[in-house]
Amino acid sequence: MALKKHFEVSLEKETLIFSAAHFITFGNDPVICEAIHGHNYRVACEVQGTLDEHACVIDFIWLRDRLAKITSRLDHHVVLPSQHPQIRVSNADGHFEVRFDKRRWVFPENEVLLLPVDNTTAERLAEWIGNQLMEDLQALDSSTFTRLRIGVDENEGQWAWCVWQW
Repeated sequence: MALKKHFEVSLEKETLIFSAAHFITFGNDPVICEAIHGHNYRVACEVQGTLDEHACVIDFIWLRDRLAKITSRLDHHVVLPSQHPQIRVSNADGHFEVRFDKRRWVFPENEVLLLPVDNTTAERLAEWIGNQLMEDLQALDSSTFTRLRIGVDENEGQWAWCVWQW
């Protein structure tokens, strides 16, 4: 019997933490909108693939630095969805105005990160982070990678994951 093996690296560092405010909606009839609140999010990453000429799947330092750059963009921001069917976001006079049903919020423009997602859930944050990392991975010889897994922990043990397979 021939056994198959694969190699995988995992990265979860104290530097891969960001603090952000958000709210999500859930339910259908009626749609419920949470109050705005914040989390100290943690990010983890797993990359699976074949070994390169240096017997590595990926350089840990490169991966750590790329993820730190991505998570720093989220740090100390209100993250808002740009593709939610019922949340309307407009930008004028240096402020974002956000409306949902009869509720209205106004945030300084420099404190908001508008994400191309339908809801700012941990799952969508994991997807957004992974998509940002994927752009950097494609600059490498990504033919050696077989799987990418990004996790976002929003509450000390409440993880959401997004997985890409080549």
